[in-house]
Amino acid sequence: MDDQAGRNPQTWPEVAAWRKAERARLIEERLAIPAEERAAMSQRIAQGLDAAIGPVANIRVSLYWPFRGEPDLRAWMGSIIERGGSVALPVVIEKAHPLEFRAYKPGDQLEKGVWNIPIPAAGERVLPDVVISPIVGFDDRNYRLGYGGGFFDRTLAAMPKKPMVIGIGYSMARIATIHPQTHDIPMDRIVTELPA
Repeated sequence: MDDQAGRNPQTWPEVAAWRKAERARLIEERLAIPAEERAAMSQRIAQGLDAAIGPVANIRVSLYWPFRGEPDLRAWMGSIIERGGSVALPVVIEKAHPLEFRAYKPGDQLEKGVWNIPIPAAGERVLPDVVISPIVGFDDRNYRLGYGGGFFDRTLAAMPKKPMVIGIGYSMARIATIHPQTHDIPMDRIVTELPA
């Protein structure tokens, strides 16, 4: 299958069906990892993020609330603030539209957003310097397989200034290719629990 430069001879419906099946398989494998092992992997991912980003003072980092076995970086989120940085969480405003980023710090009021994921109830709308994007799968070209809504790609394409974009997930989520299409945007880097 030729997917050079994002072109692929397969039709989008075929790629979409393949992605849906691959997404289900990877999420099932991720959820099968014991919770304590996922917690240890999340700590190693946080260390990898520190190495990738460097000093976080005066940097705004967009994180996410963990969902369906994703790496849990909430403790690392608090450490960003302790080290002089600030945090934002992504918010789905409307289907098929870019995400909005809202300022957040531990203790702020949260409400249930899409998929019942907690979001800041009244955080200020902000633009992050670094976007941490959870991945379901990823390939060697840093393309991310997400949940299929296209929110991150749409958001990154619409941002007035490109942030550093880091995809994070477990090393077991590496696949040969996601069969990237023209709308897919690669991450600047991928961080897993394995050393870079």
